[in-house]
Amino acid sequence: MNYRHAFHAGNFADVHKHAVLARIVAHLRQKPAAFRIIDSHAGAGRYDLLADEATRGDEWRDGIGRIWNRPFGGKDAAANALLAPFVEAVAACNAGPSLRTYPGSPLIARHLLRPQDRLIACEVEPRAATRLAAALRGDARAKALTIDGWTAIGAYVPPKERRGLVFIDPPFEDAADFTRLSATLSSAHRKWPTGIYLAWYPITTRDAPDALARRLQRLEIAKILRCELSVRPPAADAGLTGSGLIVVNPPFTLEADLQILLPALGRSLGRGVPAPAPRIDWVVPER
Repeated sequence: MNYRHAFHAGNFADVHKHAVLARIVAHLRQKPAAFRIIDSHAGAGRYDLLADEATRGDEWRDGIGRIWNRPFGGKDAAANALLAPFVEAVAACNAGPSLRTYPGSPLIARHLLRPQDRLIACEVEPRAATRLAAALRGDARAKALTIDGWTAIGAYVPPKERRGLVFIDPPFEDAADFTRLSATLSSAHRKWPTGIYLAWYPITTRDAPDALARRLQRLEIAKILRCELSVRPPAADAGLTGSGLIVVNPPFTLEADLQILLPALGRSLGRGVPAPAPRIDWVVPER
């Protein structure tokens, strides 16, 4: 499939992945020791929701547009506090209540950094890499690198900090990326077994996500949490119907947070048709 960031910025999958990213970074902030975030496929960093690429499908209107300035109420009210780090990062890129700009993962991560923390954001596509460098320029805590994301994980793991997160969000233009993802997680985990890894994958049919889970179960990795958010049932000709995340070494509070946050997001982002309930389970439990 083709999942270029600029065409899909702010859609339901971005809300899912970036809300979980923000929750993990919020957890890392609870201890004073410095941490590092490695964003392997960072994209351009900032997206104009009224530009030609974003307006071609207006996908953001069924994503961030559904929750912007619309706090959850009733039984979902507890999700507001869990979503707050993500919402605040989006608000920091916009003036006032209007929504014009959507921050990609590197700007969301940078918004949550403290003075002692660091971010490496990697992007190989030339135009996006230039925009990413501009978006991060002037901040000593963040560095943009023009490098292939898969190569970057091998080169920059482990970081000198003992704590941190590797965020892996490839475009999945090549079906082999599913296989590459499991192999990369295996290699990186051997080098840095205490790091947190957050990896996104698209859901169009069940075949590739289920095969990924089976490969992960065969690896020498414990503590692999999976969470999926779907807006309609998967089908071969339906395009992107769901968003999946794999979390290796998740923070101890994350599973409980997701049990509150994902159903609230599902009710807000659903397309008015019956869709699978959010999925939160352990691909590999703690051993």
